[in-house]
Amino acid sequence: MDAKKTTLKEKEALALVREVDEIYATKGQKVIYVDLRKDKPDRAQLLALLLGPTRNLRAPILRKGRTLIVGFDAATYDKLLRL
Repeated sequence: MDAKKTTLKEKEALALVREVDEIYATKGQKVIYVDLRKDKPDRAQLLALLLGPTRNLRAPILRKGRTLIVGFDAATYDKLLRL
């Protein structure tokens, strides 16, 4: 999906979360990891990780199996995609 042509809002972002077990979200220089099997972040916390200032899903976004990667961090991509 091309994020420049199709924007995803809150509803779609939360639907993605229901299909995964873990999230890696890059915010600035920091990578935030959430294990949804153990952690139970509330709606506001999830949306803070997933949405940018325009309230659209942040890009890039990648789903690998039951893992969702939001934002770009080279080390995270290398770690999760080399398998």
